Amino acid sequence: MPGEESPLIANEVSPVPPPLPTRSCRPRGLAVNEIPVRGYSCVSTATRDLWECLFNDGYRADVSINTEDGGIIYAHASILGVTSPVLKGMLKKSRRHGRRRSISIRGVPHDAVQVFIRFLYSSSYEPAELQKYVLHLLALSHAYVVPHLKRLCEWRLEHGLLTIENVIDTFQLALLCDAPRLGLICHRLILKNFICISTTEGWKIMQQSHPMLEKEILESLVEAETRRKERARKLNERKVYLQLYEAMEALVHICRDGCRTIGPHDKVLKVDQGPCNYESCKALELLVRHFAGCKMRVPGGCSHCKRMWQLLELHSHLCPDSDVCRVPLCRNFKRWRMKKEKKEDIKWRILVRKVLRAKSITGAPFFSFESVEPPFKNKIKSV
Repeated sequence: MPGEESPLIANEVSPVPPPLPTRSCRPRGLAVNEIPVRGYSCVSTATRDLWECLFNDGYRADVSINTEDGGIIYAHASILGVTSPVLKGMLKKSRRHGRRRSISIRGVPHDAVQVFIRFLYSSSYEPAELQKYVLHLLALSHAYVVPHLKRLCEWRLEHGLLTIENVIDTFQLALLCDAPRLGLICHRLILKNFICISTTEGWKIMQQSHPMLEKEILESLVEAETRRKERARKLNERKVYLQLYEAMEALVHICRDGCRTIGPHDKVLKVDQGPCNYESCKALELLVRHFAGCKMRVPGGCSHCKRMWQLLELHSHLCPDSDVCRVPLCRNFKRWRMKKEKKEDIKWRILVRKVLRAKSITGAPFFSFESVEPPFKNKIKSV
């Protein structure tokens, strides 16, 4: 009747949902045979053993693979065609001998071909066999377009199988097999251990078979040595500029705060105070004492005085305010600078720029001539 609830609907009970299916899948991020697995893989050990058995027994094999020294490996055309497009094309062009097709894989040892075909079946290998035939497998994986095996060979060579004895062969093979990362690693190893590698058998064979490659390696060795010397020269220059910067700090420290037995006339100095925080202070103190008492104080007359003149002039270029600066001749140098030739002033500006740049690279703050005096006193007292 209208307004009454249907007894079928009222008594209907919703069915209990079935349990969610469980899956024994490999989660993302794991690897099989050191090759990253994308997505999920539900292949169990029993399944891999089944493919291994199919390859080992050759059950109903329809392809015979001819290898070096008359060796024969039996396989299945469907598996070879699916795993390698090159083998698929070879099988289409091959001739039948009875019930089987026949193809040839030559140029590498028979056992290397057997490891290669086994990998096409189950993606499995023995570590000892891979270590022995890794270069042959790299060539086969590139020639027959098996990218996962190629990545595996490259990874194993990069992480342990690359040695001084095989680096030349690996380098040549990396160039032929389009493996740029592996080639770069080989190239770096050659440059790093060139003396030892140049005495190996692989290097001697390369000299005869690929003289142009030898020439390129030698040229890159010269370039690397030139870059190394250039880096060493720049590091030495930076050290010199840092030393000049530290000398400027020590000069301001001596002229403003005083250090041990030397300083401005209006400061009370203590002979028994602790060591100074400025490493350049001791050497600069001796230079200042010599400069104060030298009878040949003209620039160019005394080498020590000449160095002191240069430090004072460099300070005048770095000093932000000569009116409050207590370093001698700072204001005079700024006046003399107006009368100098433009070329000479440009040289000093370049030097100042390099000194400041060297200090900025170390991450320390720029030089400041307007620091408050109490912090310096506290530093000296705390030592």
